[in-house]
Amino acid sequence: MVKKIFAFSIRKDEEPYVKEWAKNHPEVEVEVEYTDELLTPETAAKAKGADGVVVYQQLDYTPETLQALADEGITKMSLRNVGVDNIDMAKAKELGFEITNVPVYSPNAIAEHAAIQTARILRQTKVLDEKIANGDLRWAPTIGREVRDQTVGVIGTGHIGRVYMQIMEGFGAKVIAYDPFENPELKKQGYYVDSLDDLYAQADVVSLHVPATKENFHMIDKDAIAKMKDNVVIVNCSRGALVDTDAVIEGLDSGKIFGFIMDTYEDEVGIFNEDWRGKEFPDKRLKDLIDRSNVLVTPHTAFYTTHAVRNMVLNAFDNNLELINGEEADTPVKVG
Repeated sequence: MVKKIFAFSIRKDEEPYVKEWAKNHPEVEVEVEYTDELLTPETAAKAKGADGVVVYQQLDYTPETLQALADEGITKMSLRNVGVDNIDMAKAKELGFEITNVPVYSPNAIAEHAAIQTARILRQTKVLDEKIANGDLRWAPTIGREVRDQTVGVIGTGHIGRVYMQIMEGFGAKVIAYDPFENPELKKQGYYVDSLDDLYAQADVVSLHVPATKENFHMIDKDAIAKMKDNVVIVNCSRGALVDTDAVIEGLDSGKIFGFIMDTYEDEVGIFNEDWRGKEFPDKRLKDLIDRSNVLVTPHTAFYTTHAVRNMVLNAFDNNLELINGEEADTPVKVG
């Protein structure tokens, strides 16, 4: 009997890669269907008859959503992304779900974005762009800082953090790092400081490259910011929950923080990847940040490159095919 994979929330930019994967896996082997709708308790029925699902969304995978899939006989789910913090793992375990993700689809995509935005903040390009657009071509007082003069503190030295370190060193910056799980090669090269406090005390730029865990919730809070150098730049292209947004705003208001780079936001669900033109913007705090000349906001698009999207789609479908064929998937997620 031919196996079937159903994919939810397939965007237009993902469609070519879904078709590419399907073309390389004939219908006699596996049938592929998809929708642009998100996976919810109501839409789960669209996957009826499928052996597994491929998904990606910021929306939570609630107990009700997982139950709706299980009611269709589907407990094999492959994410096209890294993060699994929006899955109710207790319910997934209860229902016997097997889950995979794509932990490494393009570290360069996120690292490049973080590095570009870091350089933009230091050179005050947003301020200059606004001045030039208004016909003000004077230099002062918009003077930049050279990247090579900065000490860049990297929190988290996984795939993305390491690429970011390489890029910043390419600019000539001094790079230091902190990670409770130290990379032996980086340790040998002397990158690591002993504690976060050490990193905060030394770094002109603090860049986050860690997952959203309970332990990491609001790791950048009022106390952490107080330990940082004056005129610090904070970079968050990881997860919104890592940063206490109110504490950052306080730091921006006081002048303690020189600039803030924000690709993820703790209240982004339902706001990012939506068109708010001609409508009332739903989050005054986020609007305040967007309007600031020393804050660069992007709507969770650091990952969004052709290279990364293709890898996310192809790897997720590969994983799901392995699951539904009873094989060991390349990148399983621990459930429970």
